[in-house]
Amino acid sequence: MSANARRWVVLLATLVAVAVTARLGLWQLSRAAQKEAMQAGLQARGSLPALAPADLARSPETAADQHYRRITLGGRWLAEHTVFLDNRQMNGRPGFFVLTPLEIAPGEAVLIQRGWAPRHRLDRALLPQVPTPSGAVSVSGRIAGPPGALYDFAEGEGGRLRQNIDLEGYGRETGLLLRPLTVMQSSDEAPHDGLLREWPLPAADVHKHYGYAFQWFALATLFTGLYVWFQLLQPWLRQRRSHR
Repeated sequence: MSANARRWVVLLATLVAVAVTARLGLWQLSRAAQKEAMQAGLQARGSLPALAPADLARSPETAADQHYRRITLGGRWLAEHTVFLDNRQMNGRPGFFVLTPLEIAPGEAVLIQRGWAPRHRLDRALLPQVPTPSGAVSVSGRIAGPPGALYDFAEGEGGRLRQNIDLEGYGRETGLLLRPLTVMQSSDEAPHDGLLREWPLPAADVHKHYGYAFQWFALATLFTGLYVWFQLLQPWLRQRRSHR
């Protein structure tokens, strides 16, 4: 390959690399903007008056529009159906999300994300004992979707300890008519059950998109700088020295 052809190949490769990395940086900025807009919308929704229990969504389509609304539900805990989601973190500590359905009418329930419990240091399969009062209770919190799904090696697993939870499948498993949402129990209630309820904001990870964008733009700048130095400045400096 001639020297002239090599220069064109290097130029084309540099242009492609700069275009791809710059485009990825812009995509990360757009993701950050989307999450910030979502968070602003959810926070505005969270400042609305508490949703009346009678207005709680019964379909997935209407449930999404109620996410982050405050609500107080009355009912009774179905402690026998409590599940523990493994590999969940709160404040950087590994543990479990504790979920218990709250029966709000005969056979009808809402799955409550009651909080987080730490994992046993020696036996990760040893489940914590979570006090669950019997009888009528009042539970306040914010409406949400189900906890985010993690990679699951045992897809479709059941039992008290599991990796993820599917509301439809869990409803069939328990025989309960579940609303297509969950409620993240508020820490303001302080029910003294030992659970931590420092729920993160919906877009708390927006900073990572800015970090990724910076990395992609830095790569684009690096490719540009390398091309300018090796393909333009160095040949120019060599030519200048040769004419001295």
